[in-house]
Amino acid sequence: MRQRQGLNVIDPDDSIERIPLLPFRSVVLFPRNVLTVLVARPRSIHAVEEAMLGDATLAVTAHKDSTVDEPRPGDLRDFGTLASVLSFKRVQGGNLQVVLEGTQRVRLREITRNRPFFLTAYATVEELAVNPDEAQALIQHIQGLVTRWNEGRQKLATEIMEMVERATNPGHFADLLATQLIEDADQRQMLLENLNPLDRLEQVGVHLTRELEVIDLEQKIKDRVRDKMDKTNREYFLREQLKAIHDELGGDSGNEFEQLRAQIEARQMPAEVEEKLLRELGRLEKMPSVSAESTVVRSYLETMIALPWHEMSEDRLDLDEAERILDEDHYGLEKVKERIIEFLAVRKLTMEAGTPNSAQILCLIGPPGVGKTSLGRSIAAAMGRKFVRVSLGGVRDEAEIRGHRRTYIGAMPGRIVGAFKTAETVNPVILLDEIDKLASDYRGDPTAAMLEVLDPEQNQTFTDHYLDTHYDLSKALFITTANYGQQIPRPLQDRMEMIQVSGYTEDEKAEIGNRHLLPRQLTANGLKPGSLRVSPDVWRQLIRDYTREAGVRGLDRELASLCRKIATLIARGRTDRNGTMELTPAQLEEFLGPKRYGYEQDLGESHIGVAVGLGTTEIGGELIKVEVVTMPGKGQLQVTGQAGDVMQESARAALSYARSRADELHID
Repeated sequence: MRQRQGLNVIDPDDSIERIPLLPFRSVVLFPRNVLTVLVARPRSIHAVEEAMLGDATLAVTAHKDSTVDEPRPGDLRDFGTLASVLSFKRVQGGNLQVVLEGTQRVRLREITRNRPFFLTAYATVEELAVNPDEAQALIQHIQGLVTRWNEGRQKLATEIMEMVERATNPGHFADLLATQLIEDADQRQMLLENLNPLDRLEQVGVHLTRELEVIDLEQKIKDRVRDKMDKTNREYFLREQLKAIHDELGGDSGNEFEQLRAQIEARQMPAEVEEKLLRELGRLEKMPSVSAESTVVRSYLETMIALPWHEMSEDRLDLDEAERILDEDHYGLEKVKERIIEFLAVRKLTMEAGTPNSAQILCLIGPPGVGKTSLGRSIAAAMGRKFVRVSLGGVRDEAEIRGHRRTYIGAMPGRIVGAFKTAETVNPVILLDEIDKLASDYRGDPTAAMLEVLDPEQNQTFTDHYLDTHYDLSKALFITTANYGQQIPRPLQDRMEMIQVSGYTEDEKAEIGNRHLLPRQLTANGLKPGSLRVSPDVWRQLIRDYTREAGVRGLDRELASLCRKIATLIARGRTDRNGTMELTPAQLEEFLGPKRYGYEQDLGESHIGVAVGLGTTEIGGELIKVEVVTMPGKGQLQVTGQAGDVMQESARAALSYARSRADELHID
C-alpha cells in the first residue's frame, strides 16, 4: 500500500499513480467549466469522499452507454477530465451535492475497481498549436454567429455574453460554447476528445449555423402566415408552420406524407386498393391543411392502413381440445356441443381440402341466459382465433352494416369492418348478437345488407360504403345468435344453420351454479372461495322458488344477493370471515324473502267444471287448472285471463266437442 497526499490507494503496481474516478451517465465536463451535480450512487459517493481525504482531485468521465446503471471498467470512456472538488454537502437521502471544476483533459489508463469505487491512472494531454491570425479570425466569426443566435433565442446570460466578447483563446472559447450550446452527450464527448482548438471551434460554428437556419426558417414561416393569421387562429399558424418545415425538409423521414406513403406500401394491400390509396394521398398533399376535406381524407387513409389485409391467426382445430374447452366452460347442452364439434370437424376437413367456405354459418337460437354468447367465445378459444362481438339489437340503419359514404359528416365504416379492425386479423370469430332484433325503416333495411355478409359466395367482395372498395370477409367465421328464430327473415335463415339452445334442467342449473356462478360471486363480493356451501336440496329450493327462467341469469342475481347479505354480516362482525357457512332453507327465506313462485305437480282430485291443462313456455311446462262456470245468457263462450291464441282455440275445441256429443253425454 502507498500513500499520496493523504489518499490511500490499493495498487498492485506501486509504479502507477491512481486517483478516484467519478463516472457520469450522460454528463461531459470540460476544462474551466464549473458543474454542480447530485451524486447518489454509493460508488460515486465513496469516490468523492476519498478525494476529499487528499487534494480534492478526481477524474471525471462518461458512460459509453447511458442506459447502463452499474458500469464495469470496460463500459467507461477512456478520455475524461481532471476535476477539483470545490465544495460538497450532504442532502436529504444521504446523497451529495458536489461542485466540480474541470482543470484539464486527461487520458485514462488502467481503470480498476479494487476499492468500493473506481480508481484510474491518467496521462495529461496537450492541445495542438494553432496559427494566431487564423485563430483570431475564426474567433471573430464565431462571436458574430453567437450574437445572432442569442438575438433569436435569448438563452445566454449577460455574463456569458461578456465572456464570449472577451474570448481570445480558441480552445477556451470552444469549450465555453460547447458547455453552453450543445446538449447531446456524444457530441460533447467528441469535442472533448478533439485536441485541435480550431477544429473544435469550427464544429461549434457548424452547429450554430444550423441553429441559425432554423431561426431563419421560423421567421420565414411567420412572414408567410402573418397576413392570414388572426389572433384566434392559432391552429392555422401551427399547421402552416409544420407544412413549411416539411417543404424545407423535402424527402425527410419526418414528413407526414412520406410516412403515410411508406405505411401504405408496407401493408401489402391488393394492388387496386394500394393504387387507390396512393391517389388519395396525392390529393391530400395538394389540399390546404385546414380544409375540411383534408381531415376526411386523412381519416380515411388511417382507417385503411389500420385494417388487417393479410394478418391471420393460426387455426387450432384440435377436436379433443375443443371438447375440453366446451365442457370446461359449459355444463349440459350436450346436443349443442356435439353439433359444434361436428362443425369444427367439417371445418378442419374442408380447410385441408382447400374449400373452407363450404362450412355452414351457425345460428344459436334460445332464450336469454342460456350461454349463446359464451358458446361463441368458447368456439373462438377452441380454434385459437380472435373473438369479436357485434351487437345488432335495435340496428335500423343500413349504414350501420355497410358504413357511411364519405360525403356525409361523421362518416365511419360499418360494424362489420369495424369488427375486423378491432380483431386486427382477417380470420376472427365474429359473433353477430341478437340478429332477430334487426329492424328497418326509411334509412334502409340492415337485414338486406346482412345477406351479403353471411353469404360465402358474396362476402369475398364485400363493399363497405366508407371503404369504397372490396374487402374480403370470407376468412372470418360468423356465428349469429337469436332469441326467436321466427323473427329472422326467411332469406337470412336460408344462409344459416339453426341450432336450438334450449333451457337447462334443475339439476343442470344447480351444477352450473355450483361450478361457475357461486365461485364467481364469492370473489366479486370479497368472500373467500368455499366460504358458502349450498346443499342439493337448497339449490333445488332456490331454483324452484326464486327463479323462473330458461337460463341462469336470474340464478346468478340471486346468488349475488346472497353473497351481499353474507358480506354485510361479516362487515358487521356477526360471522367469521374465515369460516364456512352452510346455507339452510330458513336462511334462504331470511335472505331472499318469501317464495316468489309456486311449484305444483299434484294433479289433485277431479272436479266437475275444472280441467287440468299443460302450458308450455320458453322456460318449460306448467300445469294449469282451467275452471268453467255456466250462467244465463246467449250461450257464448267467454275466455278470461291472459290466455293466448292457442289456449283460446283449445277452449273452443273443447266446447265444440261437448256440443257435438251433447246427446251421448246427456247435456242440455
